[in-house]
Amino acid sequence: MAIFGSIIKSLIDLKESLTPEGEAIKDQEEVLKNLLKKAKDTSFGKHYDFKAILEAEDIRKSFAEKVPYFDYNKMDMEWWHKYHDGEENVSWPGRPPYFAISSGTTGKSSKRIPVTEDMLESIRKAGIKQVSALSNFDLPADFFEKEIMMLGSSTDLHKEGDHQEGEISGISASNIPFWFRSYYKPGEEIAKIDEWDERVQKIAENAKNWDIGALSGIPSWMELMLKKVIEYHNVSNIHEIWPNLQVYASGGVAFEPYEKSFEALWGKPVQVIDTYLASEGFLALQERPGTHSMKLILDNGIYFEFVPFKPEYINEDGSLTSNAPVLNLTEVEEETDYVLLITTVSGAWRYIIGDTIKFTDKERKEIRITGRTKFFLNVVGSQLSVNKMNDAVKDLEDQFDIKIPEFVVAAKRGEDGEYYHYWYLGTTDNADNDKLAEALDNSLKDANKNYKVARSKALKGVKVQTIDPDMFHEWNAVNKKKGGQVKMEKVMNEEKFSEWEKFVNKPA
Repeated sequence: MAIFGSIIKSLIDLKESLTPEGEAIKDQEEVLKNLLKKAKDTSFGKHYDFKAILEAEDIRKSFAEKVPYFDYNKMDMEWWHKYHDGEENVSWPGRPPYFAISSGTTGKSSKRIPVTEDMLESIRKAGIKQVSALSNFDLPADFFEKEIMMLGSSTDLHKEGDHQEGEISGISASNIPFWFRSYYKPGEEIAKIDEWDERVQKIAENAKNWDIGALSGIPSWMELMLKKVIEYHNVSNIHEIWPNLQVYASGGVAFEPYEKSFEALWGKPVQVIDTYLASEGFLALQERPGTHSMKLILDNGIYFEFVPFKPEYINEDGSLTSNAPVLNLTEVEEETDYVLLITTVSGAWRYIIGDTIKFTDKERKEIRITGRTKFFLNVVGSQLSVNKMNDAVKDLEDQFDIKIPEFVVAAKRGEDGEYYHYWYLGTTDNADNDKLAEALDNSLKDANKNYKVARSKALKGVKVQTIDPDMFHEWNAVNKKKGGQVKMEKVMNEEKFSEWEKFVNKPA
């Protein structure tokens, strides 16, 4: 019997039963108050008079009135760049020991997002919440003795002056608690390898030495790693190498587009658990089975606000108009898309993280990521969000019995001068492009009334081209890098799409 695993499982069950369920609104008010108190003497806090906000009768309302919205460019241009000029106490006390490098999904230029000791503590606490939530899943005691494969970016961080830089997954992994290191794979030596293909090769070579019970990482890169391990050992599925694999903690993007592809890699059922760890913080986690929704973490150094995701409130670059209304947890509605704003212990204030979400269960405070503010396809009024696109692609997978883990779409004029949506679908399965286009068009018409109206007017139709999914990974390798936190953009403007088509159609 797995005695040690039974003890751990019992402790987790006990902790979960003893941990009181906080009152969400009160938790969030307390978080905001603590954020303002701690930062009131920073340059940012003095500029926006945090002391006056703290004395206001309605702190939340005063905060929303006095502090404007910030996207990364505005926050960096006006405040965060001062850290690199040697200043301290800019938007959070002291100087951040780390900066998370994020290329995001929309360009080559990297963002450098402060990561404070308070944020590392917040991420650690969220990780403990995630482990505690496992008590809600039907997992055997011996699962808690197995090793965890955390496939992130390199932990070999780069020293820049008085701080270190790397992707958030690498920063987090380089700060894992000592007691967890014996469970953590691929281990410190392999995790430090910066070059993705070399790191995955080492993982494949060592895979049989490990007893992996859980995986953690972004789906697109996790899929590639699992395929490499399967190929290297010449087996038919990953459970022939890791027979005790039972859990996959997915993150960064919606898992549904990858579901069929992963099912082909499993030898037995695996519990997929969604998480929401961004460069700016650990925001939400799935705490119960039977759903892909994640519960917002409301008592852990991050204050949330929500702006209705409507075209009139979104600028072309994905930022918000100054008159965009903001809602709190009591005012949101289920199944409505919102732009997510966060204020954090890393000194991000009313920060547009770039994701759109919807509440699937307001009472439980559970959400789904529905897309990106820049991935909103509204040329000629089609108003397509990524979640609608994901749903339509999943319909194609079911209808044609194929796997489509990746796609990209753009709106542009065809040779006849009319507007079309041009889709590239990543699949190795055989399917007729014209039939796929017709089915995709019909699915989107059924799911989105604005799209249906656009199709009856200025949007002429849909064109589909299937390509090898590896093309998407190679595009990322050329434009950003492989692995880590890198995600493929789903929607491109005409200029970027022109580059994409040249890349896809270049001679072999």
